Amino acid sequence: MIARALPLIFAVCWATVALAIDTTRLPDPVLQARYEALTHELRCMQCQNQSIADSPVGLAADLRREVAEQLTAGKSDDAVREYMAARYGDFILFRPRVSARTAWLWSLPGLLLIGGAVVAWRIVRRRSAMAANDPDFNSDDLER
Repeated sequence: MIARALPLIFAVCWATVALAIDTTRLPDPVLQARYEALTHELRCMQCQNQSIADSPVGLAADLRREVAEQLTAGKSDDAVREYMAARYGDFILFRPRVSARTAWLWSLPGLLLIGGAVVAWRIVRRRSAMAANDPDFNSDDLER
């Protein structure tokens, strides 16, 4: 009984994976490569952690169709990105543009790194000062 049901169970489990397969084929291989690159750069607005190329939801399918239509109409990759960002906001871009609104996003990693280095430096200085003032501390013990 279980042996007969096993293929059905596998088919049901893998059916959702099959839904995420993008079957869109553009007439030109160069356009197809641009299409695939763009659909991996744009975020699914419903899933929010997947690109529209990987998302099985209907909104992602609509966005993929829109990208394909714009590419076949002769628009550039930047024009497609601009259109999508104007319609859905900068959140749709996995790599947001550098602007006054996103400057904090681009500068935050560097600021956190500098802040962490300052904190580490202060901790080391304080511990060194504490060790120098500790009468039980013997620097010869560290050499052994």
